[in-house]
Amino acid sequence: MLKISELAAKTGMSAHTLRFYEKNGLVSASDRSEAGYRYYNDADVRRAEFVKTARNIGFSLEDIGQLLSIRVDKKSHSCQDVTDITRHKLDEVNAKISELQSMQSTLQILLDSCCGGPEKATQCSIMDALEEGEFRAAEEN
Repeated sequence: MLKISELAAKTGMSAHTLRFYEKNGLVSASDRSEAGYRYYNDADVRRAEFVKTARNIGFSLEDIGQLLSIRVDKKSHSCQDVTDITRHKLDEVNAKISELQSMQSTLQILLDSCCGGPEKATQCSIMDALEEGEFRAAEEN
């Protein structure tokens, strides 16, 4: 049995993060001492590592909760259940990449339009474009 500080060291997460995950029902201690100290067994370690891996990939807390439910009862779920969760996350990531590429393009256009010299910012094309909202339509599309 490990204390929370030992679990934190073993998983590379902070005790604060582990408590946060516990508060959100993703991780739990198998046992508590009379003084209220949390104790974790090997299964708890594997669950915490599962949560960490899923979080690092970008799954939300809700997604991880669903994945943990499947993990606990694999016989009652299909690969399609897991695929659906994963596909939804990939769709979100692809949308974010598209958004970031649009932002990158807009920023590059702004930089290319500006001399970047020592002149006063009263004649700055970047400031003018931002004040006029010229790139608002590109962001919203």
